[in-house]
Amino acid sequence: QVQLVQSGGGLVQAGGSLKLSCTASGRTFSSYAMGWFRQAPGKERAFVAAINYNGRTISYADSVKGRFTLSRDNAKNTVYLQMNSLKTDDTAVYICARAIGSQPPILAGDYNYWGQGTQVTVSS
Repeated sequence: QVQLVQSGGGLVQAGGSLKLSCTASGRTFSSYAMGWFRQAPGKERAFVAAINYNGRTISYADSVKGRFTLSRDNAKNTVYLQMNSLKTDDTAVYICARAIGSQPPILAGDYNYWGQGTQVTVSS
């Protein structure tokens, strides 16, 4: 069984920063791409960022480019999402996911394990 445990959410003022972590319990973490999605109240789940199995290929949603940085440490079975220059529109539940394959997909249907979600609230 694969379990994804998230941490690092919270409340921050606009312009501030937060760092989210997602640690996997299970084997062969380094073989799979990982992604982050977010869902705000009343909205569909949206793609945020994804990273391939070895961390050399990363994709970002246009809304977060230049502000968010995705990285992974395969030795620790962990991926990170560093969020800077946060905006009120970034307020959402952020969800970590493991992809089916080794390359970073953008569609939720290409992920098969999901974390519990972490609330990020950006105040004005």
